[in-house]
Amino acid sequence: MNYSQIPKEFNPGLFAPNYLTRQGLLKAISKNVPSLKGIMMDFGCGAKPYQSLFSVERYIGVDYEGDGHSHENENVDVFYNGKIIPFENEYFDSIFSTEVFEHIFNLKEILKEINRVLKPGGHLLITCPFSICEHEVPNDFARYTSFAIKHILEENGFEVIMQDKIGCSVTTIFQLWEMYIHQNIAPRLQKIPIVRSAFRIITYSILNSCALLLKSILPKGKELYLNNIVLVQKPHTQK
Repeated sequence: MNYSQIPKEFNPGLFAPNYLTRQGLLKAISKNVPSLKGIMMDFGCGAKPYQSLFSVERYIGVDYEGDGHSHENENVDVFYNGKIIPFENEYFDSIFSTEVFEHIFNLKEILKEINRVLKPGGHLLITCPFSICEHEVPNDFARYTSFAIKHILEENGFEVIMQDKIGCSVTTIFQLWEMYIHQNIAPRLQKIPIVRSAFRIITYSILNSCALLLKSILPKGKELYLNNIVLVQKPHTQK
């Protein structure tokens, strides 16, 4: 798949501290792109970083305008009020939502809304983090285990078609270590440009390379992982 139109922030190189998470997400999302068709909603779309991956009839970005995240320079088509998605029943053929559910305090209510605007037989593809630092504060409310996210989706009328964990114990340990460095050590070097750049290039490229190498030779272990990815379907007949 061609990633040339994916923003660098979401398709980073080895020098980036979030390389392991972002590359894992990009590959997992790409694998499931063919399942989403027709009129599609990108729920919590932000800057729509993955839009170029999809070949759909219509791509509609919906987001919530609230504290913790600025939508400056983002191409949001429709804002919602945090409770009601402003579309009629069964409007969308498919829905995509990536790294959004952790920011929704009333997730069960919103899942009922997502179910309402999705056509019977339509697919919903979501990703949400399991291992990540607090972000977009104060709107960072939850982390979901694989069991919890499956239960919540099924409880709100969806059938799980595919569920997987992105990353493994090895890559997660390295990713958390890199984020600690990025947030607690790298800022101390901001006033020394040459040292700052050298530190970033050397440190992150070495850690990311080590993570990829060790992942290939050590038992991966999925007890600790980076992100959930789940593909569900709204049944043709709701119970």
